[in-house]
Amino acid sequence: MGERDDPGTIGRRVQRLRVERGLTQRQLAEPVYTPAYVSTLESGRVRPSDDALRHLAGRLGVAFDELATGRSARRVTELRLRLTEAQRVFAVGETEAAAEQYTELLVEAETQGLAGEQAAALLGLGECALETGELVAGRQYFERAEACLAGAPLPARVPALRGRAVAHYLAGELRYAVYLLETTLDELNRGGLHDPDALLLLYASAIGPYMDMGAHARAAQAAEFALALAPRSGDPALVARMHRSVARTLVAEGRLAEADASLAKAAELYRGLQIRTELANCHWMRGYVYAQDGRLERAEAELREALGMLSAKRAALYSSQVAVELADVLHRRGESEEAAALLHGVLDDLSPERGAVHSAAAHRLLGIIAEDARRTEDAEEHYVRALSLLERAGAAGDLADLCRLLGDLLRRTGRVEAALDAYRTGLGHRTAPGTTTLGPAPAQPPL
Repeated sequence: MGERDDPGTIGRRVQRLRVERGLTQRQLAEPVYTPAYVSTLESGRVRPSDDALRHLAGRLGVAFDELATGRSARRVTELRLRLTEAQRVFAVGETEAAAEQYTELLVEAETQGLAGEQAAALLGLGECALETGELVAGRQYFERAEACLAGAPLPARVPALRGRAVAHYLAGELRYAVYLLETTLDELNRGGLHDPDALLLLYASAIGPYMDMGAHARAAQAAEFALALAPRSGDPALVARMHRSVARTLVAEGRLAEADASLAKAAELYRGLQIRTELANCHWMRGYVYAQDGRLERAEAELREALGMLSAKRAALYSSQVAVELADVLHRRGESEEAAALLHGVLDDLSPERGAVHSAAAHRLLGIIAEDARRTEDAEEHYVRALSLLERAGAAGDLADLCRLLGDLLRRTGRVEAALDAYRTGLGHRTAPGTTTLGPAPAQPPL
């Protein structure tokens, strides 16, 4: 006998449906059962057998599972179909429309008591919030999704864990983001749970916080792992569309189990479309590495590729961050005017609670450009604003460099004591224990 509601709930449901259809207890019972049996059942004093429920469901014109659980298999399948549609809408960059759909679907899933579908809707809302930069709301959605998936295997919980880590990272909480990502990676790899999509999401998401904390070797390794895992996911858009179309025809034919299987494949493929953002992060990391190596032309090409991928998804916050990196390369190639225009165009999208490290980087670069143009006051203002942002985020490596820039500027303008204070602050951050070390690296995947 399958899982079903308690006798009292089933009895009330039978009575409600009988009254809605204008049937008497005798009409519902005949010819197999008696009115007294129906009365006892409706009062919740007897647990009906499967045969009894099938008889009653047939007389009431509903499916067996709807009478036993309150959930229609058709309605559940249709809900899943709409979830895959919302995933498609989000995947093509229509974030606001996707958020509206996910909100409606969450209410329906909660009403029907469907934990898995609730989690899917919450994950969708969390991803939409990350795309639009609503970090607190996004983190809350991911936390709720984790709660819905509390009993699921770890790979199924990875998108929620990763989403929460990214929300903390974008809010400037670098160490906690890395802790969440590395702890999950370690548990997956040590436990033999080598799910390529889960590992790809985690490694690609770790690149940003690694870079900002000065852990460049670990960032490069994470990018290497992510790029090695990416081919196992592939480009799922066409196949996902096929599965959705097939599912619609199967629903129309009443072949719900087959439709569910097709929808599950489509949903997994649409989740894979979000990996485009993660692959953009890998191009971003490559651009950074080339820039550090002085290969500026290749760095510009990689960063423009990343910016194009993110802009296509209308990922405003991520796009702004990559634009800052690209502006640095343009400045180093002698294109300071284009770099400054790019920076001024994205500063409004960044704040202390939303991309703090890259906001600081933008002000730092604008300070350098202003200093090159002998606008000393403007340069100092940008450096001070960058210093405040970095102190809040705890980006120690960048703080030391910025203090050197500020100290040099103050020294050249004759403020020697203030310059010394800036240098001392920078040295303190450079030598502070644990600022660039993260402890042992997590276990590695079998690539």
